Amino acid sequence: MTVKTIAIAADHGGVELKTAIISALKDRGIEVFDFGTNGSESVDYPDYAQAVAKSIIDGQSEAGILVCGSGIGMSIAANRFPEVRAALAHDRLSAELCRQHNNANVLCLGARIVGDAKALDCVDAFISTEFEGGRHALRVAKMS
Repeated sequence: MTVKTIAIAADHGGVELKTAIISALKDRGIEVFDFGTNGSESVDYPDYAQAVAKSIIDGQSEAGILVCGSGIGMSIAANRFPEVRAALAHDRLSAELCRQHNNANVLCLGARIVGDAKALDCVDAFISTEFEGGRHALRVAKMS
């Protein structure tokens, strides 16, 4: 996926990782829309998943990244939107496969599960891997 714009958000459990990801994306020349949160005060992750989903639905962003403690809550919340195909990744291979086979447009990461280096590797795989289409396109179409 060649993206020029990415929406990103995190709950209180993912703020530090979100900051590292934003820096890496900007270093690659990608425009980043940061939908928060920016502190350690407890917040509700569905609000942040919705903000990223709306950014994609409205055409402001081409893709999204969501970070929470486990990545699970963000994934569930984001997938409530028919235009979103959010995938939880724990390593480079899962990030590649979510793009190749599922045409995922939102990457979800668990800050308490993966370290910064592995998370940044997942981000790299997510933004550099193309959707294979073909038989996978038929399956993806059934989800929309």
